[in-house]
Amino acid sequence: MSAVVDRRTLLWVFAINAGFFVAESIAGWLASSMGLVADGLDMLADAFVYGLSLAAIGKAAAQTERGASAATCNWPWRCSASPKWCAARCTPTDAPAPITMAVVSLFALAGNLACLFLLRKDGEAHMQASWIFTSNDAKVNVGVMLAAGLVALTGTRWPDLAIGMLVFTLVVRGALRILRL
Repeated sequence: MSAVVDRRTLLWVFAINAGFFVAESIAGWLASSMGLVADGLDMLADAFVYGLSLAAIGKAAAQTERGASAATCNWPWRCSASPKWCAARCTPTDAPAPITMAVVSLFALAGNLACLFLLRKDGEAHMQASWIFTSNDAKVNVGVMLAAGLVALTGTRWPDLAIGMLVFTLVVRGALRILRL
């Protein structure tokens, strides 16, 4: 794929992730959902990844691309603290709004599937890194929808807290996979 096509693709996935960062963060805060807030912050981390990938396009040396991919790992590690912050804010007795969790996550899943369609798994390191982060987000969206169902069934926030911590695990795992590229 040419640098022009890569740039266009990354601009699209950057815009999708930045938009869902805003939407999920606001919806998560209003619905008191740690899962949505954590996923929103993970979308911000991905937008940062796409921004660094855009910067890597057109550089002559493959080493520059690998350096940009490795640099993307710092941002997810920082965002992974968000579930801990949100867990401290939330009390185990007030359950989040499961309908909001499910609907917002369904839209975010559609956005992530669109990004996966635009990206390719093979290719240069910056495109592989982008694919890894987006595939993790799609998994998280499904997890938040499952947690929403469990919140509705149990009337507790524990499934939401669990998915928020799972987001942390997936972000760290993705960062480690990118470091190996």
